[in-house]
Amino acid sequence: MNASLASPLGAPAQLTLTEELRRIRGYFQTLNPEAVEATNPVAEGSNAASAATERATAAGLDAIVTTFGLTPFERDLLLLCAGVELDDGLSALCAAAQGDARRGAPTFALALALLPEAHWSATTPAGALRAFQLLEVMEGARLLQAPLRISERVLHELLGVGYLDEPLLGCVRALPAPEALAPSQAAAARRVAALWQERPPLPAVLLCGGDPGTRAAIASAAGAQLGLRILGLAASDLPTAPSERAKLLRLWQREALLSGSALLLEYDDWESARAATSFAEHMPLPLLLGGPEPIALEQRVAVRVDVHKPTRDEQRALFKAALGPQSESLEEPIERVVAQFDLGTNAISAVALAATRAASAANGDCGARLWEACRSQARPRLQDLALRLDAVASWDDLVLSEGQSRALRDIAGQVRQRVRVYEHWGFASKGSLGHGVSVLFAGPSGTGKTMAAEVLAGELGLDLYRVDLSRVVSKYIGETEKNLRRIFDAAEQGGAVLLFDEADALFGKRSEVRDSHDRHANIEVSYLLQRVELYRGLAILTTNMKEALDQAFLRRLRFLVQFPAPDQAQRTQIWRHVFPARTPLEGIDLGKLSRLNVTGGSIRNIALSAAFLAAEQDEPVRMTHLLRAARVEYAKLERSLTEHEVGGWT
Repeated sequence: MNASLASPLGAPAQLTLTEELRRIRGYFQTLNPEAVEATNPVAEGSNAASAATERATAAGLDAIVTTFGLTPFERDLLLLCAGVELDDGLSALCAAAQGDARRGAPTFALALALLPEAHWSATTPAGALRAFQLLEVMEGARLLQAPLRISERVLHELLGVGYLDEPLLGCVRALPAPEALAPSQAAAARRVAALWQERPPLPAVLLCGGDPGTRAAIASAAGAQLGLRILGLAASDLPTAPSERAKLLRLWQREALLSGSALLLEYDDWESARAATSFAEHMPLPLLLGGPEPIALEQRVAVRVDVHKPTRDEQRALFKAALGPQSESLEEPIERVVAQFDLGTNAISAVALAATRAASAANGDCGARLWEACRSQARPRLQDLALRLDAVASWDDLVLSEGQSRALRDIAGQVRQRVRVYEHWGFASKGSLGHGVSVLFAGPSGTGKTMAAEVLAGELGLDLYRVDLSRVVSKYIGETEKNLRRIFDAAEQGGAVLLFDEADALFGKRSEVRDSHDRHANIEVSYLLQRVELYRGLAILTTNMKEALDQAFLRRLRFLVQFPAPDQAQRTQIWRHVFPARTPLEGIDLGKLSRLNVTGGSIRNIALSAAFLAAEQDEPVRMTHLLRAARVEYAKLERSLTEHEVGGWT
């Protein structure tokens, strides 16, 4: 077998398949001359395959012989099986030679007796005809007497019609050719191509890092340089049964050699990495393995090629190229989106197209459309692990002390200016960690921590995702880390604001290791600390038990903002803004309401309940409605209203 990079199926040939089949017919002359005289060659027959075989040269056959290393006997046997499908006369000759009109298919016994240079090894599963499933041995009979049939995929290839074999359609996909690559990515593609231009054995290439789209673009570009078609397969789609996986491996090897293709096998977690490793160890052909981290191969050489998204400078250049002449007037908007979002080459092209069309349709500002297009394009797919919150709260809705407000505005300023400080002013050279902003909001429930996160997301024009801890934390080893990686990797691209409510459930203190459960719990905390430190966006954690947090995590925080229960003056401010402008009010006394010793969250609950009570009675909201709602809220809190709080209300 020749495991060359490109299949030679386009090589020229002089003979047609019809002439080759005439030669095969001649071998029957010695067995049954009368039968040969009674049948006509395909070119003289009337069956529908005649025209196809007349036009087809033997280039496909010769290329298959070269690619799979077939002997002359194996070549003639493959041709005989193809001829039976294309020439009714050959089927009749096979039946006559075997003395049974129902046995029109060739067999190994017939081939060994009929064709020159016959050898027994061609009948074995290790022989090329069966190892690559060029021929199918029909079940239900002894090996030598079993009917043989050429694979439909191979038959069509002989006739010059190439396609992806049906068993591969459900899992293997063609990778689109990238429109353009950033210089750093083009360099990675050239390195892959150079690795495969060396003498065999060709190494497996580990594309490590980046995102799946970037790895696919680099693989596709490398294939284009080599004349290879690159197809993709997710390791999670590999069959679990060893026999089924071996069958898929053989099918892919046949497809790769027939069509001149290479495979990009993608893995994203420990389980799929193990499946990819097993598949790669038995794959002798060109193979790329793509994933966040490298995997170790023992039975074949593997070379690592690191993959990164375009650098900030490259992203600027890509935006300018995609936006064309109008980019000259969009210097500032381009700088803003490059500072916030981390997009790949194809995503930048899509964003530029969407922004241009939106601005043209609405006769609007392309710069503003550019930000919204980036936000939409980069929006992470975290529906199963996090919930996207609409950031409807504004600064006016927050009632905070001067110190708290200043801290929140400082947080927003650091997110906006991080590229200037780290890249333009050189602080990135002082350390690779801590380029994001990690914040802890600590305080009792209902003091405005989640609202503050909404305000920051709205101020920055970013999506806010509240992480669902019930879905992230798993009892299975490694699953929690996998879920956390998915969250941070997806949010990194879109610069989303991540909100971890009740963070003490994840960032709790590491304990003394007494058993395997303690060890894995500590690993989860350590991994989370590492990812928070590496995250380039804004991560907000809230807790009402700051003392339960791991001290190592507290040292990594950029900001710690305390949210104490509001005093009476602050409660007055909250009551003043809690009712929407269109709410009908009558006789509301803010001074009396502020005596209720509750948090802002409870104030909102009381106001909303009172509004429903008033609406049901078709009345404006009055103090009587608020008193009734307050009693319900206090009962929920397992507290009693005091005379000081409600004295003089009615």
